[in-house]
Amino acid sequence: MIRRDFETVFAQVDVIAAPVAPTTAFKIGGHGDDPLAMYLEDIFTLPANLAGVPGLAFPVGFDGEGLPIGMQLMGAHFREEVLLQAAHAYQQVTDWHLKIPRL
Repeated sequence: MIRRDFETVFAQVDVIAAPVAPTTAFKIGGHGDDPLAMYLEDIFTLPANLAGVPGLAFPVGFDGEGLPIGMQLMGAHFREEVLLQAAHAYQQVTDWHLKIPRL
């Protein structure tokens, strides 16, 4: 059902843009004692994996603490070039991918 839903959407759009995680990045070891919190950090990437569609994550900014914010693009099966072109176009007009996050 998930795969079919993605196929229906990709008949109308080329890519889906979504956050990589429900929060911005956390500091190294930030969820070391909380496995549920760590699992939930991956919750937005699960649909693409369950549907078997290609996805691409890349930096799109920083939060107030200087930690990275990620965006993911998802695309139709065998259309990886569309994801690469969209991410490349974004990086041509921004410089987030050149900045180094604070640790």
